[in-house]
This record gives sequence, C-alpha cells and structure tokens, in this order.
Amino acid sequence: MPQDNANPAIFVARGLTKVYRMGEVEVHALRGIDLTLYRGELVVLLGPSGSGKSTLLNILGGLDAPSGGEVRYLDHTLTGASESELTRFRREHVGFVFQFYNLIPSLTARENVAAVTEISKSPMRPEDALALVGLGNRLDHFPAQLSGGEQQRVAIARAVAKNPAVLLCDEPTGALDSATGVVVLEVLEKVNRELGTLTVLITHNAGIADMADRVIRLSDGQIAEEHRNAHKRSASELSW
Repeated sequence: MPQDNANPAIFVARGLTKVYRMGEVEVHALRGIDLTLYRGELVVLLGPSGSGKSTLLNILGGLDAPSGGEVRYLDHTLTGASESELTRFRREHVGFVFQFYNLIPSLTARENVAAVTEISKSPMRPEDALALVGLGNRLDHFPAQLSGGEQQRVAIARAVAKNPAVLLCDEPTGALDSATGVVVLEVLEKVNRELGTLTVLITHNAGIADMADRVIRLSDGQIAEEHRNAHKRSASELSW
C-alpha cells in the first residue's frame, strides 16, 4: 500500500531488535524488523509462540522499548521517549485488546468503559461504544453476568471508546471457541471499517489471516513472509 496523504504511515519501524537477558542467557526476541503500517489497515501478525509477535506489538504500543532500531508514530519518535511520554502516547492514541479481558468485576459494562473515557481527550459515550460492539442491551450487566465473548466485546468497547488511531489486539480470540471468536472478529472488522482504526491482530491461527488486508508472518524474531490478501474474507466466513 503506497504512502500518500490519504493513507499515511502510522508506524514506521526500522531495524528493531529486542534482547532479553535471563541470567547468563540472551534471548533474541526480535532480530532486525523493518515494518510500515498504514492508516485504516487490518493487519494480522501470524506466527507460533516465541516468534516475536507479542514483543513487536508491545514495542509498537509503547509498553516495551527495543534494544536497538527505531520506531516512529506519525511524526513522533517513540524510541527513547520518557515513561511519561509513552504513558501519554498509550492513553491518547492506542487501544489494547488482550486474550484475557481484564474487566473490573465490581463495575458494570458501562462503568468499565467509562473508566477509560473519563481520562480521554475526545471519547465516545460509553453507551455508543457498547452499541458499536452489539452490547447496547447489556449496559448494566456485571462481567460475571456476561459470557466470555460478551466480556471480550466489552473489552473492545473499552479500547475503542477513546477513539484511538491504533487498535492492538494480542490473541483476542485465544480464550474463546470458534463460533464466539468469529463474533469477536466481526466486531474488530466493524471497528476497522467504520472508524478507520489501524487494527493489528496477533494470532497463531492461520485461518484468521484471511480477513486481513495484509498478513505478516514472523519466525524466530524476523519477518519470514509478507503478503496482501487479494480477496479478503469476512470474519463471518471464517472457521477453525
């Protein structure tokens, strides 16, 4: 996808490396990643456990810092940013969705979403975010009263309610059965389409890759393969 004014690069990463030291052992999680991600794309990062997917996602989201290389978000360099700058970046620009929903049990669906919108610059109304994910009739339900798939949709509503430019999803269907997972993927597809949010989705499940604009396969900390889907399948057509 060419870079132009209508479709600017959101992230540009060059030469990213990440080394973890575990006692005397060095673990090379990333080994020189070059990557550009554009506004409005739905990108799937595919690969087995240990391939570097989560490390890459955490660096893009400002949750971790690379050992080497550079990451830029629009015209801001994230590499070397202070912790307070990274906190502001995460708060204002990035929504996160994880495998486990991390909802606050004592708060209703509406209150879980409001916990984020109250500290955001230009948020959606919690009710609108929950309607977007198909839970407009579950506003006052507590997490224990919701199924796993509904809890994950509340987590997605919470992530998108602050109107982020970027949605980073780490195995968002990993704790769900196939049918429920498809419902969650349909929500992510809708958010990407209707809000134009750059959506990056980590999975080890190759079947999910068919819904992406672009698929990037990682292996041993490197990009092993990258391709565009000539014919995207809708999330409703997926199964695994």
